[in-house]
Amino acid sequence: MAWKRRLYLCLSLIRLYFALAPSYIHPDEHFQGPEVVAGEHFGWKVTKTWEFTADHPIRSYVPLLAVYALPMTVLQWIVNAAPNPTMLFYSVRLLFYFFSMVYEDWALLELGSTIAPNGGLLLTASSWVTWSIQTRSFSNSVETVVLLWSLVFMQRIVSSKGPAIRNCVTLALFVVFGTFNRITFPAFLFLPGISLLRHFIRYPSSVLAFAVPAIFFTAAFAVLDTHIYTQIPMDSLKLTDLIFTPLNNLIYNSSTANLAQHGLHPRYTHVLINLPQLLGPSLILLLFSIHPRLLTGCTPLQAAVSGIVTLSAFQHQEARFLIPAVPLILASVRLPASTAWRRRWMVAWALFNVAFGVLMGVFHQGGVVPAQLYLGSVEGLEQAVWWKTYKPPTWLLGARSRQVRTVDLMGAKVDVLANVAREMAVCDDDNRRQKTKKRRLRRVIVAPSSAVALDRWIEGAGGSEDDSFVLRKVWSYSRHLNLDDMDFGDDGVVPTLERVVGRRGITVYEVVKVGCKHRTRGETSTAGDVDDTQGNGGERDL
Repeated sequence: MAWKRRLYLCLSLIRLYFALAPSYIHPDEHFQGPEVVAGEHFGWKVTKTWEFTADHPIRSYVPLLAVYALPMTVLQWIVNAAPNPTMLFYSVRLLFYFFSMVYEDWALLELGSTIAPNGGLLLTASSWVTWSIQTRSFSNSVETVVLLWSLVFMQRIVSSKGPAIRNCVTLALFVVFGTFNRITFPAFLFLPGISLLRHFIRYPSSVLAFAVPAIFFTAAFAVLDTHIYTQIPMDSLKLTDLIFTPLNNLIYNSSTANLAQHGLHPRYTHVLINLPQLLGPSLILLLFSIHPRLLTGCTPLQAAVSGIVTLSAFQHQEARFLIPAVPLILASVRLPASTAWRRRWMVAWALFNVAFGVLMGVFHQGGVVPAQLYLGSVEGLEQAVWWKTYKPPTWLLGARSRQVRTVDLMGAKVDVLANVAREMAVCDDDNRRQKTKKRRLRRVIVAPSSAVALDRWIEGAGGSEDDSFVLRKVWSYSRHLNLDDMDFGDDGVVPTLERVVGRRGITVYEVVKVGCKHRTRGETSTAGDVDDTQGNGGERDL
């Protein structure tokens, strides 16, 4: 119908808006993807997490190279230089918007629903998960697209009247790629794989068509990972040198002691807490949409149930682990038959997604990325200390990441921050730049505007004159909410909301020493000076 096409177009524009909104859902959207590849590709100094630096690394480089390296190369070719970090950031967002709009939606059209064909497309397009998470550079977002297309090829194989050799080879590539991307990927294929197994029994040649390419792709991915991690030439690799990152990942996550470092959750967390956050009112529809035909063949609902049940066996449970289940479930539900109830449900669905979309897609840690992009444009910045924010992505500093020392104090006590500020404070000479090419570097603190503990040092807001430093506001961004700073127990509900919501935003403060004498016009500084004409540094420091 024409109204469905117009609605889908409007929803695609909404999806584009949220794709370009600089909110920050989780550190993994940077540090498990573009942070690593940008450092390798452009020679920028970046932060590599333990997953890549451990003795037994658990993250594969192959999916990262496939998803990020190629578009980065194209972008570099277009601008004929290393791209501006701002340009690179929005290019990555547009890339994932493209993945979502084209490949995810195309797969949903291919899969359809045995109850209401293509009905899941509009529901998925109107979900806040699609707007604000699927358009982010998560490995979970890649997993969703690869999973949907794996189901498409599984359905084609199962419905065929022959061995379907070509589809089996393609499915092998998707399964291996998805497993190297995330170890959770096979969990969604257990139940749909039953129908595939029956097909393999019926056509033994299809087993070879799937198994042989799967073994080849697994070996190729492992060899490439080993080469990247060890720097051993490929023709010199031995069998004992091989690094199988999915196996390392599985072994690591099978240990409760390891998972405890990241947080242990009750096994009902996915079902009772995470799914309601992701799906809201659509969970009600799911209860009335179960149909016998949905439990046969390689259906989306089978894959969703398979993944949810399997992942619930592990005690570390984050909502984003279930992102692939969202379009699978939305492709399997039916709207209420009653017109009145359908309208009520659609109003509830719209309110739910708008609320979560704005909260998570616009305001959630929404100032971290703009602040980092701003710092990357500041001439002569030496040190940036971050406090009470998500981990700052250093790849957004671009080539300046070699010149800027980034310190993440996380949620340290304010006394720790104060001690750091005293040590990093410098005299104020911004208005007295030297005629030479040397100038004093600036040192800044980045913190949420809701951090009232800093008020005593903020210049013009009752800053303490008897301390050794003051904080001077140099930049701020209002669309930032620090939901991790909620303290209802000590401060109470209303005061906490007044502080976190009423004083929402993020601020960059320059740390200025109090009571120091200004230098004469001809003097130059020593420790804090740098030649603005210097290059980006020599060898990469990754």
